[in-house]
Amino acid sequence: MNILLTNDDGIFAPGLSAIYKELITLGSVSVVAPDASRSGTSHSITFNRPIVCNKVDVNGLFTGYSIEGSPADCVKLAVMQLCEEPFDVLVAGINNGANTGINVYYSGTVAAAMEGVLLGIPSVAMSVAAEEQMDYTAAAKYCVQILKQLLPVEQGAVVNINIPLLSQGSPRGIKVVPQSNRAFDEYYEPQKDENGQTVYQLAGGPHPFDDAQTDTVALIEGFISVTALAPDMTDYKRTKRLRKKLGRIGLQGEKRAS
Repeated sequence: MNILLTNDDGIFAPGLSAIYKELITLGSVSVVAPDASRSGTSHSITFNRPIVCNKVDVNGLFTGYSIEGSPADCVKLAVMQLCEEPFDVLVAGINNGANTGINVYYSGTVAAAMEGVLLGIPSVAMSVAAEEQMDYTAAAKYCVQILKQLLPVEQGAVVNINIPLLSQGSPRGIKVVPQSNRAFDEYYEPQKDENGQTVYQLAGGPHPFDDAQTDTVALIEGFISVTALAPDMTDYKRTKRLRKKLGRIGLQGEKRAS
């Protein structure tokens, strides 16, 4: 099995090395990852300048491609240019911090998985809740246990796996749950920089607790959350209603030449 491994924390991130050690028991692993942290870059791509790419050795564990770009750039470049073999699955992670709720929209980790599916590779995003002492080794073992059950990953699938706080003990189990759509309590804190200019730092509290079972609730309760995502963002119910509403409206203006 050919596996493409990437992340958004950078090619030297400990979470990437931890999951690499587990993935090589399943097959051949190609690593193409950002040269530094690209957290919060979502699905951005680089098109206004060339992308720098270097081969690097990571602690004697593996040699991979270090990309001066976003996680989505890494996936595109890997598939279109750097790697000749087709991939059976893409793994993005292990991310330092959970990617649940609205974080899914900002996450470079999830975006890399989405890019994989857009390029025809079934993909799995892996993250672990952030804390002072991160146990990536344990998180990687849990993630690969789930990945083994998913194999072969269904074509077109984007599976989002989140491991809860491991300092609180082993996960209580696995819950397959939808993504929460509740927003954080976010705000900006005004600060002064070294030049005396007012700058603004984004801050906020923990994710609000949902009434229904969602990815954020499962994680708070100590379960591993597994969520099926889709790159198609169409709201089909509203599209149907819009078609009925706008289909009755005629545009005024000059007739187009036939």
